[in-house]
Amino acid sequence: MGRIAIVGGTGVLPAALQRALVAAGEAPLLAELAGFPLEGLQGAEIERFRLERLVPFLDRLVALGVDRVVLAGAVRRPRLDPALFDARTAALVPRFLAAMQSGDDAALRIMITLIEEAGLEVLGAAAVAPALVPGPGVLGRVQPATADRRDAARAAAVVAALGGVDVGQGAVVAGGLCLGVEALPGTDALLAQVAALPVPMGPSAGVRRGLLYKAPKPGQDRRVDMPALGPATVVGAAAAGLAGIAFEAGGVLLLDRDKAVAAADAAGLFLWARDPSGSS
Repeated sequence: MGRIAIVGGTGVLPAALQRALVAAGEAPLLAELAGFPLEGLQGAEIERFRLERLVPFLDRLVALGVDRVVLAGAVRRPRLDPALFDARTAALVPRFLAAMQSGDDAALRIMITLIEEAGLEVLGAAAVAPALVPGPGVLGRVQPATADRRDAARAAAVVAALGGVDVGQGAVVAGGLCLGVEALPGTDALLAQVAALPVPMGPSAGVRRGLLYKAPKPGQDRRVDMPALGPATVVGAAAAGLAGIAFEAGGVLLLDRDKAVAAADAAGLFLWARDPSGSS
């Protein structure tokens, strides 16, 4: 078997996958997209590339003995410089544009297709580091109340409905009311929006209500853009006055698990990997 490459963007996920692969005896190659620097890597071999030269980059991976690729980290749509395209990548532009006009999921699918056409297998982060994807259960000391379970069911329905039109992977619900949904700016922006609402929810009101819920979009290819949360999400939920965070068990990456659980316990929030069936 050949090498595995982590084609990454920003955030802590690429480094977490690197650690998991090294622990499993792999020597992963790291690939960094221009404008989206990799963070926190330990002595890694890094290949840098631009989308305008995607085909030569994939050829380079094959030449280096790579046969598997995992896509990880945050990437926004980069500006493309027409002067930098090579002829073979330029020939792919119509396919890129058609996919990008259909939404983020379609853009990610065309990226997977192009990588596979180069003879490389695309793996999901969950396949590389399954310990990052919790199964059902409450992860800390705080348990969700009956009202929280009702809010989670409502939020799951909201996320499923919006995900069907390729919008977001999260929602905040309190008392059955949807206070906000995740869109392009991401989860941190959603929590900041909720924190700014003129309703008596925050710690200053003496009570926490509602929750953040995260889940994959219906039909999403979980090899890419799998939803994630971590300690910073817990901090944001606490600042928004929420009672906790629920997420789809088996469908969300939990980064820095020990720190996230400790932060939730310290803030008095629940951290709940909810069975998609709603049974736990």
